[in-house]
Amino acid sequence: MSDPLGAEIVGIPLEEAISPTVFPHIYEAFLDYQLLLFQSVDLPPGLQVELARNFGEVQIHVMEQYHGFEDHPEIYLLSNLDENGNPNGKHPDVGTLFWHTDGSWRKRRGLATMMYSEIVPDEGGETHFCDMYGAYDQLDADLKSKLVGRNAIHNLDYSRSRHMKDDLLTEEQKASIPPVSHPIFRIHPETRRTCIFLGDHAETVEGMDYEGGRALIDKLNQLATPDKLIYRHKWKPGQVVVWDNRCLLHRATHFDTANEKRVMRRCTTLSE
Repeated sequence: MSDPLGAEIVGIPLEEAISPTVFPHIYEAFLDYQLLLFQSVDLPPGLQVELARNFGEVQIHVMEQYHGFEDHPEIYLLSNLDENGNPNGKHPDVGTLFWHTDGSWRKRRGLATMMYSEIVPDEGGETHFCDMYGAYDQLDADLKSKLVGRNAIHNLDYSRSRHMKDDLLTEEQKASIPPVSHPIFRIHPETRRTCIFLGDHAETVEGMDYEGGRALIDKLNQLATPDKLIYRHKWKPGQVVVWDNRCLLHRATHFDTANEKRVMRRCTTLSE
């Protein structure tokens, strides 16, 4: 689908793709290409959760306000519709507009995210993905040597509170997900390739003064996301995209929240 990443699966319905005989080949493609696309899918919420389980244990997000289906708390619903089904003028989650990887703020980080497009705007509302294998490979050798063995502190409360004026974490939610430390250079547990593991949830660098660590993370996040490593996905209704959080960053793009509708459903599975 682009030079750095992504492959479309054609000729195999999603339900068949997760069958015991086919799924090992699908998963091999997932590791090779980092992101897979399935077109023209009718995906009820319950089936989405069932299919996501093929990639691992499905996360129940700490922010209950995004649980869009009472029977399926595993689904994180991103919608700008009001109770009458009209655009409400608010972006459903401003934090998604910044480069990040799902679940990096947990001890058990995100493995795969499965996103399903119900309703998409005519303009904007894209999702961009950036290859963190390539980001590591292009880093200056001196900078790599300085960062070997360094960890970053990931903190959902930090990333949330610096972008959002409301809909912040409650004290109970904060207590359930304290900041965690992860290596800046991560070895993918299956491909054994090295990648950069940062993004917007990374707050500072362990063992450095706060401001120095903060500045270093900003610099690395910028260096890691050049245009040549980015795939830009323009959504159509009924698409499923599954991506590997262990080696990709992603972000949403703006759209006209007052006049356009966008409804997306996300499941994220947990890593090792």
